[in-house]
Amino acid sequence: MLRDRLKRLIETPAFDNTILALIALNAVTLGLETSPRVMARFGEFLLVLDRVILAVFVLEIAARLIVDFRGFWRDPWRIFDFTVVAIALVPTTGSFSVLRAFRILRILRLISTVKAMRRVVTGLLSALPGMASIVLLLGLIFYVFSVISTKLFAADFPDWFGSIGASAYTLFQIMTLESWSMGIVRPVMEQYPFAWALFVPFIIATAFTVLNLFIGVIVDAMQSEHEAEARAERDAMMSETEVILTEVRALRAEVAALRQDNGR
Repeated sequence: MLRDRLKRLIETPAFDNTILALIALNAVTLGLETSPRVMARFGEFLLVLDRVILAVFVLEIAARLIVDFRGFWRDPWRIFDFTVVAIALVPTTGSFSVLRAFRILRILRLISTVKAMRRVVTGLLSALPGMASIVLLLGLIFYVFSVISTKLFAADFPDWFGSIGASAYTLFQIMTLESWSMGIVRPVMEQYPFAWALFVPFIIATAFTVLNLFIGVIVDAMQSEHEAEARAERDAMMSETEVILTEVRALRAEVAALRQDNGR
């Protein structure tokens, strides 16, 4: 049957490696399309190659749908692949011409194809609930310090602290430690010598404490993902071992029965 043949095909390592190589090749061709010099010499070839690779991706998605239609839609990574390929099929003329730039999203299929990348993304997604509370904490800290800095420095530094929004953006720059001292804090300290008493605790609370909590949550989530995957592999091995032991016991019972029959 066609379904069985397609199933054997898409389950082979060679098929996955071919798709992986085409994704990488497509990444190169899409990058080359941004060069006017390259497009002037090889533009037609690159466009044809892009269409051929896209056609292969479409056939791959179609094959997976034929093999397991229901299972395809239960797998978030397959839905992701389908969405990325579907975007590339939208006509890039008229009001949809902007979608040409989104063809590069096809490269993101590397995430669903490479197991190590998929594990990292899964870990990041599982860390989102824990990160939400940290984001709220960080937002609370920003709001408190934005209100304080606006009330203190708005009169003399309206560009940096003229409103809560401007103060929040300035504090964000300070948190990233980009030109925070010579660019912002020292000029403010020329007018307010004790301004460091506000900015130093803010840096300690955000750049050195809260942001490290993000790293901790992500590392913990990825470790949990790794342990869950290892546990699943151990369970699968134990199940296979149980099946083998059951078959061995059955075989021993048959051999014992044959010996008894021969003894008679």
